[in-house]
Amino acid sequence: MSEPIIKSLLDTDLYKLTTGYAYTKLFPRAYGRFEFVDRDEMQYPLGFGDKLMEEIKKMSELRLQEDEAEFLSEECPYLPPTYIDFLRGYRFNPDEVTVRQDENGRLHIQAEGLLYRVTLWETPILALVSELYYEETGQKPDPKHMERQAIEKAEEMKAHDLQVSMFGMRRRFSSEVEDRITGLLKEHAGKSLYGTSNIYYAMKHGLRVTGTHPHEWVQFHAAIYGYKMANYMSMEDWINVYDGDLGTVLTDTYTTKVFMSNFSKKHASLFTSLRHDSGDPYLFTDMVIARYNELKINPSTKYLVFSDSLDIPKAVRIKEYCDKKGIRATFGVGTNLTNDVGNHTEPRNIVMKLFACKMTKDQPWQSCVKLSDVEGKHTGYGDEIELAIRTLGI
Repeated sequence: MSEPIIKSLLDTDLYKLTTGYAYTKLFPRAYGRFEFVDRDEMQYPLGFGDKLMEEIKKMSELRLQEDEAEFLSEECPYLPPTYIDFLRGYRFNPDEVTVRQDENGRLHIQAEGLLYRVTLWETPILALVSELYYEETGQKPDPKHMERQAIEKAEEMKAHDLQVSMFGMRRRFSSEVEDRITGLLKEHAGKSLYGTSNIYYAMKHGLRVTGTHPHEWVQFHAAIYGYKMANYMSMEDWINVYDGDLGTVLTDTYTTKVFMSNFSKKHASLFTSLRHDSGDPYLFTDMVIARYNELKINPSTKYLVFSDSLDIPKAVRIKEYCDKKGIRATFGVGTNLTNDVGNHTEPRNIVMKLFACKMTKDQPWQSCVKLSDVEGKHTGYGDEIELAIRTLGI
């Protein structure tokens, strides 16, 4: 058997563990179904689905190592010892995942089961699809281009005093490329490299682990409490679990305009930052500042986290705008860092989203949708998307 692509249980984004723990604490019997979405509807090479399933099966051999458990205890104190002990005994179960490649070469993937478990499949599966695609199509990185670009970006980050976290696991060219880029950024960006969302490479390179929760947390609350209460209840439950830690909130699950109407003074006071992940970043900045002012909260005490399809020059322009407006900005840069390898390679436009959930095994499935601030990024079943839009008056 060839060496696996995913070699560590911690080769994942932090938000998978933080959200997984939140499910175990508040919704331990809830079920979820994640589905893969290729926005470009790519045709994958013949037999790709079978090779992907082979890699998924290899993940059942992963074990949390003792040094990894110690790293989580030290660097992620908001994860209690009980959850770290759970991870010690956790095993990926490939039976939770189905992979099918249709006659047109398109890929269909589902992960279904207890939510606290199946949430952990999302980021590794996306990383596997991305890396396997390049491997099976014979695409190779240009090491000189890759390293030159990484160093130039690091120097630009440093020159403009950016605060950047790496958010690049899901659509990386390969684990080897992510490892190399992380090392180069640490070496050349100095304090401008705030950290990385990938726990394994944070541990390997001595970096801060960054991240909070994904859209799925809000989607789940919409299915359980209704679309109008989704943002409010997802924030309330996050506070119940983390008591002030991990204070960044996504705003665009059901559009930022709807989020702002749910964003109370309590939440504005307790959460340190709001994350922009779709739509116009400048309009977003103005909307957030207006809401903080309306709530009598000084915007200069808060942060905005930008993470939508960023490169470094775009981040510089956004930072300059935020500086003028009197609010601090940080950045999560993903694919532009971990998949800029030359040789005319193109990143995959892929996601894996929560499409359905239920509170217990015997209840009927409830559809889960994500609307976003950009219509083309809506995910979910069409009739449910229409229902959410009507319900929220969008």
